[in-house]
Amino acid sequence: MKKNTIDIITLGCSKNLVDSEKLMKQLEANGYKVTHDSDHPQGEIAVINTCGFIGDAKEESINMILEFCQAKEEGRLKKLFVMGCLSERYLQELKGEIPQVDKFYGKFNWNDLLNDLGKSYHSEFAIERHLTTPSHYAYLKISEGCDRKCSYCAIPIITGRHVSRPMEEILDEVRLLVSQGVKEFQVIAQELTYYGVDLYKKQMLPELIEKMAEIPGVEWIRLHYAYPAAFPEDLFRVMREHDNVCKYMDIALQHISDNMLQKMRRHVSKVETYRLIERFREEVPGIHLRTTLMVGHPGETEEDFEELKEFVRKARFDRMGAFAYSEEEGTYSAQNYSDDIPEEVKHRRLDELMAVQQEISADLTHAKIGKEFKVIIDRKEGDYFIGRTEFDSPEVDPEVLIKDEGQNLVIGSFYQVKVYDADDFDLYATLI
Repeated sequence: MKKNTIDIITLGCSKNLVDSEKLMKQLEANGYKVTHDSDHPQGEIAVINTCGFIGDAKEESINMILEFCQAKEEGRLKKLFVMGCLSERYLQELKGEIPQVDKFYGKFNWNDLLNDLGKSYHSEFAIERHLTTPSHYAYLKISEGCDRKCSYCAIPIITGRHVSRPMEEILDEVRLLVSQGVKEFQVIAQELTYYGVDLYKKQMLPELIEKMAEIPGVEWIRLHYAYPAAFPEDLFRVMREHDNVCKYMDIALQHISDNMLQKMRRHVSKVETYRLIERFREEVPGIHLRTTLMVGHPGETEEDFEELKEFVRKARFDRMGAFAYSEEEGTYSAQNYSDDIPEEVKHRRLDELMAVQQEISADLTHAKIGKEFKVIIDRKEGDYFIGRTEFDSPEVDPEVLIKDEGQNLVIGSFYQVKVYDADDFDLYATLI
């Protein structure tokens, strides 16, 4: 057990990761040594940043808390603190059920942890973070919360109303990160396309991204978690006109049948969804679309599901994830629908949908053989340097493998490569 060392464990999404990075910077400013997601935590204090989105994530968070409770009981840990989405949502229940935790914090009051340690918040480091990602890329959170009221989603219950960060504060953070060597920005929010509506009374995502693109040193900007209804169309022009705005859009569509879109309270129709995909591909040639779909929501018939499979075949998404509906207490679905689709049916549908996509992914990946791409190198692994194209986000998308033949590639640098082979997901390339 190392004195004045704190272990931070982050569960869940990249938005949680940003919170952990900000806390780490504050703890370091107060004299602590901080480790992140260590395989062998050795600090006398641990902080677990939890996820509370769906059942599996909640279970993972609870298991992690209990594991650290055991370490505390065995004398391997002095203090245990818990923050994040799970404790934001279930604060009172967790306090009662897991008394070994010294204190629970929500998602937004983690500064109180500093006070409870007898330390203070350093406002001069308000936009600074201890990056846990490779030093050449960072996640950039531009807002919190969500004003959408999708039937199945607990996020608005956890995070509250949409709150945009002031544009100048975001741009200052980008300039600071560039000065520290960051070249690539993954722009994230619960709902990107609503950015600015609360502060500026209009959608300001296109303007924000354009201003970011004009900052010297910003090599790649990639957009995550857009919403299809009322999409800010000026973003098409920004993506088209700025080479450093990646031709990539992560937009969760969830379903295609009008029956399901209505039940899910998505405020968009089948026709509008198809048209939006067409617009993306017309206005931003070469764009790669990533989406997430859901199966097994209450009321989904076999006809609805067949329509969804047909949609995947027609749309040919470059990247696609899917998940089975999980009832979340407090949501519109939980209060108004019966979770009446058997688990085995949900999982059969999920497997069928992903099988359709796997064939498409393999086709699209193999179509890149013989083509040239600009890649950024993330790491060295065995005999290969591992990189990504502008169409690939870290952690979730395919990678480009370049055989180490003594080229001395620099991590975080860009190279031109030519693809000579592919498997179902990844590409194999040589330097040009």
